[in-house]
Amino acid sequence: MRLFLTTSLLMLSILASAQPSVRVDSPDGSIGIRFRTVKGQLEYQITHKGKTLIEDSAISIVMDDTALGAEAKLGKVTRRKGVEEYSLPVGKRSHVRSEYKEVTITVVNPDKSIDMRLQVKAFNDAVAFRHIIGKREGDKALNIRNEILEIRPEGNPMASALFVPGFINSHEGPYTRKRLDNLDSGKLIDMPLTLEFEDGSFAAVTEANLVDYAGMYLIKNGGKLTSRLSPRLDKPEYSVMLDSVCTTPWRVFMISDRIETLMESTVLTSLCEPCRIEDTSWLKPGKTTFPWWNDTEVPDTTFQPGNNFLTNKYYIDFAADNGLEYHSVYGYADMPWYYDDGPGFGLAGPNADLTRPVPLLDFKAICEYARSRGVDIHVWLNWAALYKNIDEIFTKFNEWGVKGMMVDFMNRDDQEMITIQENILRKAADHRLFIQFHGASKPSGLSRTYPNEFTREGTLNYEVYKWDNERQMGADHDIMMPFTRLLAGPADYHLGGFRSVPEKDYVVHYSRPLVTSTRCHMLAMYLVLESYLNMVCDYPETYRGQPGFDFLKDVPTVWDETRVLEAKMAEYVVTARRKGKDWYVGCINNTTERTIDISFNFLEDGEYSLELLKDSDDTDTNPNHLETSVMDVKKDDSTTVRLASSGGTVMKLSRKH
Repeated sequence: MRLFLTTSLLMLSILASAQPSVRVDSPDGSIGIRFRTVKGQLEYQITHKGKTLIEDSAISIVMDDTALGAEAKLGKVTRRKGVEEYSLPVGKRSHVRSEYKEVTITVVNPDKSIDMRLQVKAFNDAVAFRHIIGKREGDKALNIRNEILEIRPEGNPMASALFVPGFINSHEGPYTRKRLDNLDSGKLIDMPLTLEFEDGSFAAVTEANLVDYAGMYLIKNGGKLTSRLSPRLDKPEYSVMLDSVCTTPWRVFMISDRIETLMESTVLTSLCEPCRIEDTSWLKPGKTTFPWWNDTEVPDTTFQPGNNFLTNKYYIDFAADNGLEYHSVYGYADMPWYYDDGPGFGLAGPNADLTRPVPLLDFKAICEYARSRGVDIHVWLNWAALYKNIDEIFTKFNEWGVKGMMVDFMNRDDQEMITIQENILRKAADHRLFIQFHGASKPSGLSRTYPNEFTREGTLNYEVYKWDNERQMGADHDIMMPFTRLLAGPADYHLGGFRSVPEKDYVVHYSRPLVTSTRCHMLAMYLVLESYLNMVCDYPETYRGQPGFDFLKDVPTVWDETRVLEAKMAEYVVTARRKGKDWYVGCINNTTERTIDISFNFLEDGEYSLELLKDSDDTDTNPNHLETSVMDVKKDDSTTVRLASSGGTVMKLSRKH
């Protein structure tokens, strides 16, 4: 992939030795961020449409022998503005145009051996900044204990937060939505964190371009939030250890008075490095089986399921017959598809060997058969079993014809694990393999740099239905995703559950798990959710002849354009995505029944054929029922749709002639 256009429109250097304050505004003037020092402490402030959103808040880098930004002065300032255009092989839009203003501020610290700059970018939907720390005299190492990012929101905004139990975690759990004053103190909060201000503004806090650094968390402390970096495992007193030069991730504040704008934003990819894969023509996003979710059911067959050829052939045939691009090989029960002397999936044994498939599996024959049916194979694996011998394993995958993998149980975002993830992506790209990170931290826009990353988990997802005695899953959890986790990028969700029951009838089934949202809600998740490897994870018999399955097969996984037509925090969201000349619209609802109007004013002039699938009137007793209608519409038209409790609707709009 190549960078299409980068233009710098203006550059200005201010050479004064010290500045009282430095401010940069977004190109449209709606967002502003100001930096100054107060009694030597470096602080920032953020405004939106003339009103303060984030009051003066401290930032610094805490090292062994100094705190950069704690006794500082502002020095030389360089300004520029520009427009960058680039393509995204995997993304919510295929072409991005990013307009910004940028300022670089020299920060003068008492320790003159350290060169420190603050780089700031302002977009029309976000502001972001990062620290650039240059080489120290005598090649002294940069050992960072913590990076201080204070956030002092104006007033008492509503906060949507994911609390995690510690730095080693799978980044899964329910979202809490409370006033900031009422949030639990002292607990780690994962990012993105979304704030709703009383004036109608929204701000989401996250990070971009997380490379060779530790992941950041927030902690509520009084009326403010403070940051914590994930500590290293080998030396937990430090979070980041570098030889001489450090560029931190971008600290990002996505801001708008429309929550829809935050959902449409591409600011995180715009803050990452350009694509490092010269030829991206081999990338093939798509849909895949994932038999683990349904416990590898084969109910309409005469053979026993297992780690064998016939079980995988059964799913390969289903994929081929229904236009699914991939079949996933993971193993059977608690046994991976490869030799592993570990105690289970979560822990790789010391002799785990990904080049030694289980003999009964006949892995080579599976790959050959899949190829004959036009289906590609990808595999599940434990990251530790992969990383100890990654080059040999990737070479073997190429020999077999494997196209990608789910890399699981990472459960950390310390500096070492972040580096491991990038190394996996880089080496996988060299071997033309895609990656699906599972049991991993949130994304940070790196799918621009390494578009072979199709998706990653970093959230509680439908796999939990297999053991969800606490009722964490369902429409009320789904609806929080677009307003929180999805702001960071693609999310791996176990989509495709077609056996829905009313909430009162839900019971845990590890095999053939049930879901509690309507069929239309489940279909709409393929559109509301951003992911470039969408699962079709129930077993074939569940789908055959079922209403909505034709739509599931048809819906694309990559998009030319994304628009969020309407959204109300924690209640409902309507997302429209375009592929070529066709538009697809998906709406998911929480557990409160409602009626909404959907306008087609996003369409171009001309007539479109609309295929509409909506909740039936009896979904309270049978949530798998839906109604289908076809009509012609134009951009001036609209339609009224009833959304059932835990319901949804999907549409396909095909341009006529």
